[in-house]
Amino acid sequence: MTVPPPPWRRSPSPRRRAEKPLLSRDLVVKTALEILAAEGFEAVSMRRVAQQLETGPASLYAHVANKEELDELMLDAVLGEVPVPEPDPRTWAEQVKEQVRHQVRAMVAYPGIAKVAWNTPVPVTPHSLRQGEAMLALLRAGGLDLKQAVFAGDALSLYAKAFAYEASSWTFGDYDEAEVAERGRQMAEYMRSLPAGAFPNLLQSGQFFTGETSGDRFEFALAMFVGGLQSLVRA
Repeated sequence: MTVPPPPWRRSPSPRRRAEKPLLSRDLVVKTALEILAAEGFEAVSMRRVAQQLETGPASLYAHVANKEELDELMLDAVLGEVPVPEPDPRTWAEQVKEQVRHQVRAMVAYPGIAKVAWNTPVPVTPHSLRQGEAMLALLRAGGLDLKQAVFAGDALSLYAKAFAYEASSWTFGDYDEAEVAERGRQMAEYMRSLPAGAFPNLLQSGQFFTGETSGDRFEFALAMFVGGLQSLVRA
């Protein structure tokens, strides 16, 4: 037999909807990255992030000033995934190369992040500063003075961003493969139509500019650059 509750005791309230997590800058950035990974860079907007968080766009501006700042904060979050090694004077050259590899992999992992990095000449967010300081520390551990380390770190950063930008464009379909292939065919025909012997080396270089050689080209340039730094230290 079911006994009804006494009249002074409240009946159980209908099950309430789970409360939304408290809005914060970290949550806004995390949500933006989720949209970025699932839908691509162009899909990320203040309105789309607000929609995902079930709030109005105006509420986001208390945490993020505008879309440009959101882009930089997404880049910073991605750079936060890159490890920061303890400099070792015995292995500094390999550490420098590995750090550049890590940075490129992180930027290529998310569509559009490499473009943000390229369009942000001097990032000053927490993780970007940590990455910059980490690279300078590795270079100084190798024996470079501060000026040499700054110049080298700047060049390595530019190379990492440029390579990641191109690789990301191929990875996420920013280039139309059919159009690129047709342009390549036209270029080859044009080069063959030029006077014999005019550009003999260029005519043979096309075989080295393929998707299969991308990694080799990256590693070659990285090895040559860091090898040059080692020679500079030994001089």
